[in-house]
Amino acid sequence: MTFGSGEIDPSQPGSSVAARSPAASANLLNQVTFNRRELNRILDLYGRMVAAGEWRDYAIDFLRDRAVFSVFRRASEVPLYRIEKNPKLAQKQGAYSVISATGLIMRRGPELDRVLRVLDKPLLAYAR
Repeated sequence: MTFGSGEIDPSQPGSSVAARSPAASANLLNQVTFNRRELNRILDLYGRMVAAGEWRDYAIDFLRDRAVFSVFRRASEVPLYRIEKNPKLAQKQGAYSVISATGLIMRRGPELDRVLRVLDKPLLAYAR
């Protein structure tokens, strides 16, 4: 089954990315992504902030030059924070950065755990 301009229904058998087109699979290979360890660390922070009532929604974008995890208070708003991975900056400033809604780079560095500490709030503040 096809949709509109030759798009294939992903729920149909044989509609894997490789079956779509060589150009589509080449684009997916050129994307920057978060690996499992990075995503687990980000989602761990996200889960704690959701439980604390600070965050409510997120979006993940895998682009050609960077991967972006955006955090929202409400889905209809601009992101509160963006957690970005940009491999081109790995040798210079560090591949990871946390950027506020205003565009301010809050922290940048080579280690994701250290960069995410800027968003970690003490759990004791939420226990009261």
